[in-house]
Amino acid sequence: MTDTVWMLALGLLGLVALLVLRRRAPVAFWWLVGYPLVAVRVLTTYRATMDACGLTVPASAMRRATARMIGREAAPVPPRRSFPVPTGSGLVMRLRMATGQAPEDFMASADRLRHAWAAHAVHIRPTKPGRLELRLIGWDVLADVRPSRRRNGGGLLSLPLALRDDGRWHVRDFRAVPHELILGATQSGKSVFLRNLLCGLARQPVVLVGIDCKWGVELAPFAPRLSALADTPDRANELLDALLEEMEARFRLIGLKSGFGPDTALTSDIWGLPENVRPVPVVVVVDEVAELFLAASRDDEKRRDAMVTKIIRIAQLGRAAGIYLEVCGQRFGSELGKGATMLRAQLTGRICHRVNDESSANMALADISPEAALAATAIPAERPGVAIVGDSSGGWSRARSPHLTLDEAAAVCRATSALVPPLPRVDAFRPAVATAVESPAAAVAVPAARPVGE
Repeated sequence: MTDTVWMLALGLLGLVALLVLRRRAPVAFWWLVGYPLVAVRVLTTYRATMDACGLTVPASAMRRATARMIGREAAPVPPRRSFPVPTGSGLVMRLRMATGQAPEDFMASADRLRHAWAAHAVHIRPTKPGRLELRLIGWDVLADVRPSRRRNGGGLLSLPLALRDDGRWHVRDFRAVPHELILGATQSGKSVFLRNLLCGLARQPVVLVGIDCKWGVELAPFAPRLSALADTPDRANELLDALLEEMEARFRLIGLKSGFGPDTALTSDIWGLPENVRPVPVVVVVDEVAELFLAASRDDEKRRDAMVTKIIRIAQLGRAAGIYLEVCGQRFGSELGKGATMLRAQLTGRICHRVNDESSANMALADISPEAALAATAIPAERPGVAIVGDSSGGWSRARSPHLTLDEAAAVCRATSALVPPLPRVDAFRPAVATAVESPAAAVAVPAARPVGE
């Protein structure tokens, strides 16, 4: 009797330990328990599941003839598969489609496969003609997102910013997608995404320029790492003039360096220039872009039209000059006025958090995929940080950035303040806070110029 009680107690203790492990360390639980069980389930039910989902094809004539010779009926043939390979969030199988099958057939059955194998999600992705990648997700990876172990996704101007629902990281690559639009309502997680972006760029040799017409309250905590900050519409207009001058100077440099000499390599952007003369890339963060479009008088309308025109010029020509745009806001629609739709067309990268109206979701994602716009409107308020990530190719996915507090982000910017690259044309817009932290004595004597709010 005593041995039975001990065995029951140990079994109960082991069950509790597994439940705690599943909650506190889902990756470890998946490797120890989840993957072996799911892999066995997939291997033993693969043929039957594919047949039930309509993803099989009739057997070949030779197989049917062989089956008739032994008095059996030839079973339908499922797609050929590889062995299920475990990943940090699930498993991956390579499928080879049979003749007559298309990737859309498997994508339409992804939800049925998810239920059949008791998985959290199943993602299908074509890899090459006739072959697919089936990625099974074991649990809700967006419930608790931890920072990526690799801070740099692929070198300069490439950052892993958000974990996608298929277990892979969304990498923000400025050289592939130069300009991006980030939308999100209050408390939707837009500010956290922006903090991760700025902290990642702060560790790289990049010029960071901020335009925040809400008196700088959003970007002021990052002032130690900013090369320039405009906190009013008038200052923003002047800063945009300086950026346009910088862009024109860079184009002249490209023309001079690639236009002379028989051995000179031709280039159309700064990345083809020799490293010793290549200008430092510039990332311009425009927070609350709607403030730039608002106008209360005729003078404001003239200034607004001028600023919007300058931003559109930077968006159209800035990529070759190494000047990139991150445009953020709570709302973005055609009713903002002249130039909004034209600017949106240049912002090929799209991040849409929970928004307050359907028109903003459509403005951000409808030209990419109507399904993506619908998914953005369905983001629950109790899941801040979840966003729809889209690009001009039509692909989209759900993603969530790791939580980063304002204090942590500000500490990173203070620690990297010595990495601010020189850019003489914007020195007049250098934040006072950033200048003060260069000297410890000045840092004590000069308080922050404005209150910092989240």
